[in-house]
Amino acid sequence: MKLLFLFFLIFIFSSSLYAASINGFVTDEKSGETIVGATIYLKGTKFGAYTNKAGYYSINGIPAGNYEINVSSIGYKKYSENIKLTANQSLRKKIILEPNDIYTDEVRVEADREADKNEIIISRVDIPMREIKKIRIGGEADIFRSIQFLPGILTSSQISSGLFVRGGSPDQNLVLLDGSTVYNPTHLFGFISTFNPEAIKDVELIKGGFPAEYGGRLSAVLNITQKDGNKNNYDGMASIGVISSRASVEGPLGNGSFFLGGRRTYFELVKAFIPDDPESPLPDFNFYDVNAKVSQQFGRNDKFFASGFVSADNLSYGSYGIDVGLGIGNRSGALKWTHIFGDNLFSDLNVSASHYNNSLDGGQSGFNFAFENTITDYTIKNTVEWFTSDRITHKFGFETVFYNYGYFSNFSGDEDSTASSSSNESGMINLNVKDVSHSGFVQVNWKPMDIISLQAGLRGNYWKLRNEFNLNPRLAIRYQLNGQVALKAAWGMFSQNLRLASQPDFSFFDTWLPTDSTLPISKAQHFVFSVETKPYDEFSLNFDTYYKKLNNISEINRYLLDAETSSDVFFIGDANAYGAEVFLQKKTGKLTGWFGYALGFIYAKFDSINGGKEFRPKYDRRHDLKLVVNYHYNDSWDFGMSFTFQSGQSYTGATSRFQIRMPEMTTGRGVLIPSERYGLRLPPSHQLNMNAAYSFKMYGFPAKVILDVFNVYNRRDIWFRYYDTKTDETKVEDVRLLPILPTLSFEIKFSEAK
Repeated sequence: MKLLFLFFLIFIFSSSLYAASINGFVTDEKSGETIVGATIYLKGTKFGAYTNKAGYYSINGIPAGNYEINVSSIGYKKYSENIKLTANQSLRKKIILEPNDIYTDEVRVEADREADKNEIIISRVDIPMREIKKIRIGGEADIFRSIQFLPGILTSSQISSGLFVRGGSPDQNLVLLDGSTVYNPTHLFGFISTFNPEAIKDVELIKGGFPAEYGGRLSAVLNITQKDGNKNNYDGMASIGVISSRASVEGPLGNGSFFLGGRRTYFELVKAFIPDDPESPLPDFNFYDVNAKVSQQFGRNDKFFASGFVSADNLSYGSYGIDVGLGIGNRSGALKWTHIFGDNLFSDLNVSASHYNNSLDGGQSGFNFAFENTITDYTIKNTVEWFTSDRITHKFGFETVFYNYGYFSNFSGDEDSTASSSSNESGMINLNVKDVSHSGFVQVNWKPMDIISLQAGLRGNYWKLRNEFNLNPRLAIRYQLNGQVALKAAWGMFSQNLRLASQPDFSFFDTWLPTDSTLPISKAQHFVFSVETKPYDEFSLNFDTYYKKLNNISEINRYLLDAETSSDVFFIGDANAYGAEVFLQKKTGKLTGWFGYALGFIYAKFDSINGGKEFRPKYDRRHDLKLVVNYHYNDSWDFGMSFTFQSGQSYTGATSRFQIRMPEMTTGRGVLIPSERYGLRLPPSHQLNMNAAYSFKMYGFPAKVILDVFNVYNRRDIWFRYYDTKTDETKVEDVRLLPILPTLSFEIKFSEAK
């Protein structure tokens, strides 16, 4: 074994002893922004690389000689240049790509298929920002709406604060904004996320089997990179719509750039012009968000970034014996330093703070309730990439997070009702918990042969509150069957100490608490097999199958009256999720979009729920069909449509009712006897959205008018179903979601470089 290891080291270092290397950043010609995921390839060789999240690339172990370097990225013209490399030379080369009209020119990039052989990440979906900006809901282009149209991605309803990925709950998704954790990534009504698309440069989603560099979650990773800002010119954008408006400004600053953008809805004003439906009244809601970022370059090896993010939501609803008020907010700030220690050694250090709060209050059937949940975290994280050779790359790092959790709940009998407000009908919980977590990881990518790539990783986690340390190994393999087909497989173990549970009727209320000494750490195993094909130059067709085993997951205790520890708040159980997905995507040409279908199964078992019998959770939806189509008719007109069909979500019914009253009372409060946990289903959910955009010039600046029709055929899906027991006769009531909502918006972009 020692001789084998020695031979391995000799092979690595001898292969690069007299070899050359090339490295640098790839940037946009107009804005100076770095480009994520660009392909760099030496024609006629197997040497190639992708730019990382900072836009940096490094190719090592290149024999001396003359080469043609090719660089490509969707939406940019192909770059080609002849270079000469000498022995031991390290060439730092900045590459500038010119934006291209992807609608009119056919895009053929031979380098992509060769460089793809180095990619190991399983179940990854990259959606170009150009595609995201075409999907309009309520007049707004949105990141999360695009993600919700992918197979295997579900929401509990149109009003949702989280994504359910392959049978996992929203708390099992790691959402990163420039490396900082975001706990609530969507605004109310689910069709607008907290991320302004004008502020975003890159969106990466990994639906399972993610590598060791990501941890602390069980199901999926959403990694979002913000724009640095235009380094060459001052640009601005303003958009005015029926229910929302947004604006942004960016430009050069010092030896770098800045970006500032914000959005605000005013649906509470628009609602006054919508005819009132007493059978299904509309809720009141509004939100705002602000993104800011500053970047500075110091020398050729150092970049510093400062970024901030604020969002807030408010919703109120009152009808049929139920009154609900909801408030959600995010605040985060981060400082990041990227440094090139050597031509093949890249470092990213991130220090951040994040605060999340969620409050819910109201009354139903004679009872008042109030909940509030907060998280504050302070994080320091460092990642190092070592581009060892043309066949081996390493990545390693650490992360430390300081948490402060808060949870408050209070409910009592309504003084105006006939129900008693005695002590057994009221309760209050007030928890404040602190925790610290430490983690470190190492992973290696190795390509032993041109057709085989391997990735192995190990992540260690320690949680102070739980006083537990564990190791999570990860393994992935890719086999290039031929030029058109690649086979991928991944296995991994994952751990999580954060827990989220939702009130069963109000699935948008997120309750976050840590795993303390009274609860076990949540764990998961992923088994993923994928077939990735490129049947044509403009198309990709992928097939994924998966099995996910979940242990020690949580459901909230709905009947809790008092709590001192996390185990008082949660029930603990296990689940199994499995399914298959088909995803056909077209990224270039006049007609773009995708089709996706997912067949998914999720079964959970809790000793304290449903009599210990297995049940399907609320978010189990067997069939999930998505279709997105965008068509660029000409330079003036663009059209788009999206369609979804999903099995109805599960809910818990009722079998009977009895009355509770004090001896001196003649009436009392109705108490329901529930049926099997989530044993019933709501009707299937389906919806069609359409939009059209007309582009023109206004005072020499590009402008656009967008007509968007949300819920074209006016099918109001059921938000939730409840039982009204305020009268002698129990009534089954459905609270429905938004009707057809046409919106008209106008946007204009300003630039000093017309």
